Amino acid sequence: MAEERREFKAEIQQLLHILVHSLYTEREIFLRELVSNAVDALNRLQFEVLTNRDVLDPDAELAIRVTVDEEAETITVSDSGVGMTREELIENLGTIAQSGAAAFIKSLEKAATGDGERPTLEMIGEFGVGFYSAFMVAQEVRVLSRSFRPDAEACEWVSDGSATFRVGPVEKTDRGTEVIVKLKEDAVEFASGWKLEQIVKRHSDFVSFPIYVGERVVNRQKPLWRQSPREVDDEYGEFYKHLTLDLEDPLLVSHLVSDAPVDIRSILYVPSRRDRGPLDLRTDYGIRLYAKGVLIQEYNKDLLPTYLRFVEGVVESEDLPLSVSRETVQRNPAVRRIQKALVGKLTTELEDLAKEKPDDYRRFWKEFGVFIKEGIATDPTAKDSLLPLLRFHSSRANDDALVSLTEYTACMGKDQPAIYYHLGEDLEALTHSPHLDYFRAHDIEVLYLIDPVDSFLVMTLTEFDDRPLKNVDDATLDLPEKAEREATTEEITPDAGFNKLVARFVKVLGDKVTEVRESKVLWDSPCRLVSPKGAPGGAMQRAYKIMGREFEVPKNIIEINRGHSLVRNLAHLVTETPDEPVIDLAIEQLYENQLLIEGLHPNPASMISRVQALMEAATAKSAQQAK
Repeated sequence: MAEERREFKAEIQQLLHILVHSLYTEREIFLRELVSNAVDALNRLQFEVLTNRDVLDPDAELAIRVTVDEEAETITVSDSGVGMTREELIENLGTIAQSGAAAFIKSLEKAATGDGERPTLEMIGEFGVGFYSAFMVAQEVRVLSRSFRPDAEACEWVSDGSATFRVGPVEKTDRGTEVIVKLKEDAVEFASGWKLEQIVKRHSDFVSFPIYVGERVVNRQKPLWRQSPREVDDEYGEFYKHLTLDLEDPLLVSHLVSDAPVDIRSILYVPSRRDRGPLDLRTDYGIRLYAKGVLIQEYNKDLLPTYLRFVEGVVESEDLPLSVSRETVQRNPAVRRIQKALVGKLTTELEDLAKEKPDDYRRFWKEFGVFIKEGIATDPTAKDSLLPLLRFHSSRANDDALVSLTEYTACMGKDQPAIYYHLGEDLEALTHSPHLDYFRAHDIEVLYLIDPVDSFLVMTLTEFDDRPLKNVDDATLDLPEKAEREATTEEITPDAGFNKLVARFVKVLGDKVTEVRESKVLWDSPCRLVSPKGAPGGAMQRAYKIMGREFEVPKNIIEINRGHSLVRNLAHLVTETPDEPVIDLAIEQLYENQLLIEGLHPNPASMISRVQALMEAATAKSAQQAK
């Protein structure tokens, strides 16, 4: 059997040119691909010996060996798998990937014109060209192989990445394949046993065959997620820290092993904190996707919805439709079924956490509650499953306590027609909001919504348990007046003075408001702002501001509490000394105070000069009285 030189197919030549010129910056992927090819060869041998014991070296260990010669600057990846004959070397390494190579090149052309996705690490395997990734680091690749067939002769395949390769006989007594990579000058960093071990641990730690780097097995082989939850003791925390470099234990572990209706092996973690500090080396969100123990995608975004992007973990499934070389997950019903199963398991265990470990759930809500709200606001299909997880601060709870919607409705009075909430910037502002006067007087609980996403949440969450959710600043609320109101008020501003004050409010505020009127619900506050009928409500106004979407201070209705001492004083001044400058200053300040409370003030610093003028007027009057 003589040596001969052959030419690559045209597509392979073009492919090699692209790879040789370093399309990919993370070139370590070449080792993952060579290891994965070795795994395939070992799997094929296992299948072969089920029905055929007439194989070369039947008792040889099924293993992968990675060795490095630092002086020669070579890396060798060898396996004891099925091996290849001369014809198979020519077929597999010279022509078989031509269709994949053509598709790969076409995708690159589309990316270059802006019509396709930018190249990613996964694209090598997606198009069945994994072996050729070796040329990203190699100036020459030698493949020595001997088939499992006892009478087959060993053969060698050699290429320097140019237009040709050569095939010829070689001395090799054992079964399997050796891939010898002669490194380029700019790739000698890979000629390090320590570095190769780290690459194996990152990409191939859970391959089911032992991987030797030097004389030591460096991969775990048996994935934790493939074990039954009953078999796992305290290994979850160790695996989480290995996975994330987080120094703290996770708040929640969700381990799912299922064969029906879809094959899933997964371990998902909820971290204890959203920000895990400088040791968090993750550059993107997503869970790790494995196939046959090989890391396929480090940041998979298809198997969990976006609102669960804080979740860490791994997923493996035999039902995922991977392409020719184990790579890209395609969107199909299996992906949707896996996502449904993962989300269902996770939300159920979060509900259990809330019942069994309320302190831990409060920690979870503090760190990740905003993501649950995002899910309800953006994904209608997730609403029902996420509602039990919702928690809120409320007017009846202290700063640390949280209330679920179920707990709120259980405490509602028989005649209470709705679930009431209030949107604001922070708890302090909401606690002092004038909109709560009526509800405090009637001992009606109000939920406090202080996250920016809450403005979008309440647009989707309009009812719960057949009870509508209502904003306390809604001017159309049907709130019966309190019968004993007059008896608890020291003095009511006379109609004449009050009407003059209303007219003065109209004059001073002009088109900043649509109407000035008496309030029927205020007790302790001088005034409040409410939205006119048909106008965007407070939630919509806040949403516009958050999005920066043509936001202007809304023209609302201002309601005045004629029983408040400040209103009485102003009415007296308007009647007795209408030219007093402090009247207009006070009216403007009252209006802007409400904008500030509602989180709608465009520039709070602009109030400083007015507040100072009011202070000067107050101190001047006190000074005169003191003389």
